Order: sequence, then structure tokens, then C-alpha cells
Amino acid sequence: MTSLTWRLLCFICLLAPGTVGTSTQFGSRSRQIHSIRPSIPRVSLQVSPRVHQRFEEIKSIEPRFEEDPIAESFLEVQQPGAQSARRSQQQQGARAGANSYLQERQGADNGATSSNCKNRPIDLVFIIDSSRSVRPSEFEKAKEFLQHMVESMAIGSDATRVGLVNYASTVKIEFLLKTYFSKSAMKQALAQVEPLASGTMTGLAIKTTMEKAFTVEAGARTGSANIAKVAIIVTDGRPQDKVEEISAAARASGIEIYAVGVDRADMMSLRLMASQPHDDHVFYVETYGVIEKLTLKFRETLCGKDDNDGSADIPVDDLIDDYGLGGRKDGKGNKGLDACAQGNNCQHLCVNNGNSYNCKCREGYVLNPDKKTCAHMDSCSQRHDCEHICVSTDDSYICKCEMGYILNADQKTCSRSDPCANGHDCQHLCVNSDKSYICMCLVGYVLNPDKKTCSRSDTCAQGHDCQHVCVSTDDSFVCKCRMGYVLNADQKTCSRLDTCTQGHDCQHICINNGSSYICKCQVRYVLNADQKTCSRSDACTQGHECQHICLKNGDSYYCMCHEGYVLNADQNTCSRSNTCAQGHDCQHICVKNGDSHLCTCHDGYVLNGDQKTCSSSDPCANGHDCQHLCVNSDKSYICMCLVGYVLNPDKKTCSRSDTCAQGHDCQHVCVSTDDSFVCKCRMGYVLNADQKTCSRSSSDACPQGHNCQHICAKNGNSYICKCRVGYILNMDQKTCSRSDACAQGHDCQQICINNGSSYNCKCEVGYVMNSDQKTCSQEMRGEITQDACMCEAQILFQKKVQSTIQELSRKLDELSDKVTLIEGEQQY
Repeated sequence: MTSLTWRLLCFICLLAPGTVGTSTQFGSRSRQIHSIRPSIPRVSLQVSPRVHQRFEEIKSIEPRFEEDPIAESFLEVQQPGAQSARRSQQQQGARAGANSYLQERQGADNGATSSNCKNRPIDLVFIIDSSRSVRPSEFEKAKEFLQHMVESMAIGSDATRVGLVNYASTVKIEFLLKTYFSKSAMKQALAQVEPLASGTMTGLAIKTTMEKAFTVEAGARTGSANIAKVAIIVTDGRPQDKVEEISAAARASGIEIYAVGVDRADMMSLRLMASQPHDDHVFYVETYGVIEKLTLKFRETLCGKDDNDGSADIPVDDLIDDYGLGGRKDGKGNKGLDACAQGNNCQHLCVNNGNSYNCKCREGYVLNPDKKTCAHMDSCSQRHDCEHICVSTDDSYICKCEMGYILNADQKTCSRSDPCANGHDCQHLCVNSDKSYICMCLVGYVLNPDKKTCSRSDTCAQGHDCQHVCVSTDDSFVCKCRMGYVLNADQKTCSRLDTCTQGHDCQHICINNGSSYICKCQVRYVLNADQKTCSRSDACTQGHECQHICLKNGDSYYCMCHEGYVLNADQNTCSRSNTCAQGHDCQHICVKNGDSHLCTCHDGYVLNGDQKTCSSSDPCANGHDCQHLCVNSDKSYICMCLVGYVLNPDKKTCSRSDTCAQGHDCQHVCVSTDDSFVCKCRMGYVLNADQKTCSRSSSDACPQGHNCQHICAKNGNSYICKCRVGYILNMDQKTCSRSDACAQGHDCQQICINNGSSYNCKCEVGYVMNSDQKTCSQEMRGEITQDACMCEAQILFQKKVQSTIQELSRKLDELSDKVTLIEGEQQY
């Protein structure tokens, strides 16, 4: 490098302080709050082209100095061994000017406050979808995105406040705007959020956010017009509820909504939710794995671009300091070291910045939140001409269409897909309808309820002018008349038909009757039963004095009587005939009864069921005073007792017999029961399974004493109570009650009556029990108006039947008890 060039550079350095103090500050920029398009780094150099060219050459040099005073090291490298006084003076002058400039810059830098987010404070609420479609690993990526967003902003009670709403089928406010004012606490709370799973109720989440999260009670600063309300929705699916109206209400309340769609998210729903313009408020990423790319976009959108993201303007004086003079200068006017040359961890480019350095990225890349590494720039966010969805690839992008649309040949625009062309089952016409199709019919046809096939339309149903009946034809209709009418010449109206003139089969006279006719006869004739022919009328119809029956006899008549009556001498009236005298089949006595007769029996006999024959009467049935059983004995009776009972000396009552005294096979002790006996053992013995013999007891608790009403059964070191067959154990687990046999099911035709462990059938009043003891027959009764003996005989017969039934019931009860006892002994 020539000495002239170095003199020029030193001169520029001497002028630097004045230049800085008087020129416009470079690096100022206009910030677009809602735009996520990243700006391209630019350098504003207000120097001549020649100086700029020389500056570029100098910038390419990588100085490696070890001494802290940069200016001295720089001069030593450029002029090794030069010790002239003139150049020394020039160096001192340049150093003094540079020191003055750096002192001013250092004071300005010390007065500035470094902040991650330099915009005005906002109230920010994240609305995060954690439905079933979001896998756990994807939900973790979403939480990392939120943590990076929080890290990139200035959080505090007077700075930005953040809240979180988590939703699926339900909505949960994880924390409010007033909950956390430190990044560490907020990030820790984000890390502990769990997904809710199930559905996607996005509309409900927006409503909850508007009504509960953005309130003064929740920490929102609604009273300040300078603090914006911002909601960022992150979802991967289609909402299962309506979002358009609630989103409009939220925006109308002053909430600015950003919508972020991931993977399967519905772009149309995102647009319905987000604020305008959609290009600045609707975002889409293919997977949760790349959602962190949106951190920088939202930071630029909400905070504006700062000097650390690789997009700030660089003042020309700074560039000359950094590259033209070989490094930074400290506050004492000494040359500093090159921070980048000392070692850095920038992935792409390192740029010195005062006492430190900044990392920048090559074209097509953006700096990640760690301020060191770089990621491919989102091509879609730069600008694209996709009509629907833009999907970023490595260095470019591709266009996709929303559901129901297909990509056109230009690979940019979209057209609705033709569902009909893809196949349909319409019988006539297929008409595309949004993302599906509907079937329609040709003219003259209507769509059937299956919404696919067609039937000819009912022309009559469309309207007609037929007086009576309309009948549809292919494309029109014809009129017809109801029976008894004929169609007039106008082919629409109808007139009554003269049925008699059309032909009839009346013997005498035909008379029209509506749509038909009736026949009538001439005078002195009557219409026969066929309602068509006529016969001469008879004298009986003209009036007669027969009591019963009048029979025509030429031009006169004669009288007859009904069956069971005889014609009196006056040949008009009738009297009852003596049916018994006419012949009967009664075994004993025939008694006249109106037009018929009744059979009765002699004293000591009763009428059998055939109502004709007689049998000896049952004295027991006529009443007795036996306690148990009454047994007929010729014309009287004797009393007997049931098994297990003996007849007392009064020959009527019974007492229990001592069954044990009658003989038993108990080894130890016999105890009489109702009709039998049970065996028991002496103390220290237990009854064996045969219920007769005894064995010495060991640990059997039952022989030691129990309070079971029926049966004691050993159960470990204790016992349990059981009941005999036909009984059930009561709630006290000790006593027993007879089971309701009727409730268990029966085959009685009319009435079932419990009888111990079984049941008996009975009949209702007016019925008698048949021999099968289950079904009933109606009791045969006759009106006895003339014979009191017959009435008494019937009463005696009924009493006999009732007594027999009662006796059988008692015997059945006794037998049932015995069977129950035997079964119980066999079972236990």
C-alpha cells in the first residue's frame, strides 16, 4: 500500500469526530410491526467510490495483533523499521483524532441500554393447540418455540406481559398476564405444561381468551392505549367449532390475532381467525420440528429488527474503524485487538463490534436465536406467488392447494377439484358442490330419498283441474271420475251415471241410488231376500193374532207354538208343555224347570257331575267336628288323625304322638319333632353324616352350642346356619322362613296358595277344581224355582266339594313337611 493511501486514511480518521457529530446517524430504519419479511442486510457508505474500493481491499485483510493499542500495531505491520519523526507525528495526530472519536462513541454506547425487544410493551397471550393430533414430541417442540419467544422479549410488569391458554376439547388457562414477570419463572412454567388431548375447540379457546385472559383482573393493561393486545394461535388441525364470529368479536375488542398453522392445519380457518392483512398475520410450517424458524419472524414483527440479528445498517465510520484502522480503540486512545481474530464461534461470518463481535450469516440464511448459528431463510416469507399455500424447500419453495382444490399446470394457481369427474353414483346428473357433489335429475323427474336415483315427477302433484281423479302419465295427466260418474266432454268434469238405464236385474222396479241402484216391488208384493225378485205378500204380514208363530196358508194363516209349548184350544195362544211327562233321563227325580227339567236325588244321595245320576251322600261334606280327618262311614262318619298324631278320647281331637317312643335308630338321644324325630349326640360328640350315629367332637363348633334354627354347618373354627329344603335363611343369618313357592313359578290356572315348601292351586268363586288339581271349570248351576229339595241338594254337594278340597290340602301340607324333613336330612 502506498504512503499516499495511508495518508488519506489517516486524514479521514482525523475528520471522523466531526463527521460523527454532524452527519446523520446511519443504521436508522423504519420498523414494520406486523410484517415478518426479513430485510436484507445493507451497508450505507457515504464515501467516494475510490475510497470505498480501497476500503473493501483493506477489509479483506485479517490482522493478527497481540498488543492492545491497535493503531501502533497497525503502523508496525504497515511500516516495519520506519522511525522517521515526520511519520511519528502523523501517527500521533491520527491517534489523537481517533481517540477523540472513540471516546465520543464509547460515551454514546455506555448511555444506551441493551434490550432483547426494543418496541413498546405489549400484552401477549399464546393460544396453544394440544389436541390428540399433536404428538407428545411435537408438543415439546411447541413449548420450546414459546420459550424462545419469551427469551427474545423484555419481560416485566412494566414491559411485555405474557399469558398462556392451552386447549383441546376443553380450555385451560395455564397462567395469566399477571402471573409471571421474570423469564426464568415463565420458562419453567412453560416446561411443565401438559397436553389436554381429545378434540380441537379453537373457537372456544378464542372466546375464553377474550373474556378471561384479556381482562384487568387477569393482568391486562386495558386502560393504556399505548399497550397492544396480541394473541398468537398455534394449531395443527381444523377447528371443530365455529371460529369466524368469535374471532371477529375478539378483533373488534382490540385484540390483534396471529395464526400459525402446522402440518394438517386448515388454511381457510387460519385466515378466518387472523387479523388483516393475512400476509402479515397468517403463517404455515410443515412440521413442529421447524416451528422455531418463526421465532425470528415474530421477534421482528413484535419488536422490530435490532443490531444483533444481522440485518441492521452499519455506519461507514464504524466500518472504517473496524477495517480501515485495523480494529477498535479503547477509551484511552490505544489500539485494541481484533475480537474476531482472537477466536469466535460464529457459524458463518464474524464482524468486530467495539470490544466484542457479532455473528452474521451468508445470503439466504438468517441468524438463529443463539446469535451464532445460521438457518436457511424461509423462502415463502420473502415473497411468493402461490395462490393458496407456500411450502419452503431448501433454497426455494413449492406451491400447494387447500383441500378440495388441485394445482394448475402453472404450479402456482389452484382450481376446484372436480369430484364428479373422479366418479359418482348419480343416476342422471352430477353437479360439483364445494368439496363434494350433489345429484340432480332431468326435467320431468324428481330426486328420490336416496339422493342418487330419479323417478318421474308426479304431474298431478304439480297442479291439475280434474274435478274428481287425476292420473299422471309420462309428461302430463288425464282426468277420471269416481264410481257412479262419467267424464264429460271437457275431459275434466264429471256427471252422475244413470245406473238403471245402464242395465239392472230388478224383477219389478229399479231406482237409482247414488252410484248404484235398488230394487222395489209393485203393490201387494214384497221383496225377496235376494233384494231383486218379488213375491206376493201373505196374510201374516198384514196382521195376525198368533202368540208365537204365524204361518201363511193361502190367503189366510194359522198359528204355531215354540218348542216346549203347546197350542191352546183357541188356536192362537200357547202354554208350556210338561217336559218331564214328555220323557227324561233322571236316575231319581225329574223336576220341571221352565221349558226344560232338572234331576234331583233321593234323601241320602247327591247328584253326580253329569246332573242326571245320583251317588250316596258324603256325611263329612255335610259338616263334621273332626280336628284332622273325617272319614265317611255308611250314613255317618268317624274322625281320624294325621300321621304323628293320636286320636284323643273324645274321638274328635288329636294330639302329637311321641315319635321317639314309637321306635328310633338314634345312637345317643332321640328328639321328637312334629311328625318325626331327630337324633342328637351327648356333650363332646358330634352327629355323623348319617344323622344317627355320633363321633367324638374335635374342633367342630356346632356341637359346642349354636343358635341356628334349622341346621348348623361347621365353617373353620366357627359355624354357619343353613335352612332345610323349602326354607330360606333370614337376615339374622340364624332363623329360617318358608320360601314363597308360588313366586318361584307355578302352573295353577287361577289361584296359587303357598303350602310349606310347595303350593296348592285353588279356583275363583264360581269355578271348581278339575281332577288335575291345576285347572278349573265353571260351576254348573241351575235355577231352582219350584223344588226346594233340589236347591238343598246342590248346597250339600258344594259343601262336600269344599270339604274334600280342604282335607286334601291338609294332607298335602303334611306330606310336604315330611318330604322337606327327609330332604334336609339327606342333604346335610
